[in-house]
Amino acid sequence: MSLFRRKKTPAQAPADVADASNRDAADDSASPEGDASQAASGGAPATGPFDRSEVDELGQRLDLGSMWLPAVPGIQLRMELDKRTNKVTGVSVTLDGSSMQVQAFAAPKTTGIWDDIRSEIQQGIVASGGTADDVPGPLGRELMAQLPATSKTGKASVRPARFIGVDGSRWFLRGVITGKAAINEDAALPLEDFFSQIVVIRDGSPRPPRDLLTMTLPNQPKASALPDAPARQSFDPLTRGPEITEIR
Repeated sequence: MSLFRRKKTPAQAPADVADASNRDAADDSASPEGDASQAASGGAPATGPFDRSEVDELGQRLDLGSMWLPAVPGIQLRMELDKRTNKVTGVSVTLDGSSMQVQAFAAPKTTGIWDDIRSEIQQGIVASGGTADDVPGPLGRELMAQLPATSKTGKASVRPARFIGVDGSRWFLRGVITGKAAINEDAALPLEDFFSQIVVIRDGSPRPPRDLLTMTLPNQPKASALPDAPARQSFDPLTRGPEITEIR
């Protein structure tokens, strides 16, 4: 498996974020401070994942409660449900034969949790007989892993996977990429871009770190403002519940 490392290429920001950035740039251009700020940023467009406070409206995105997903033609979505609670615990997107599982979790206000989670995932994979390398990636530190698996003939094999994560404002967004995109740079670009355009909505309810943020099915009425029962937490990309498929 090749470990590709490249610098992050800024993805196109959502229209409402880009418009706001353009307005700010125009306002700043009349002052030395604005010139210095633009030079420091290199003039690059805003990239995510984004916090809800950074976007103006839903726009062309799919509302899943704690996440707004970008609309991408031809993408396949699978909502993952907890059999015990019947709650949505994650979403998987499939594009051109590669897949990415996405989940959003609560995080502390002042510190991120990706470093700790990444270490725990790495230890778990190694303990189960796989391998996991902590490497720099286009979205920050990530794990390039070989997960233990069983072939159709019953023989032991491995399954390549990439674990990516971003710490946000009191939230953490994690993605697990499998298929060709786990080992091929070009195949990974569409999924990386999809991940970087996700908007995370962290509700105001107090939640312990790593508590799975509440997701809803598309067009499902939102739950009340009262905290709901915590959904089952899982960092295992191979553990899935029943799936509901929607073609976008």
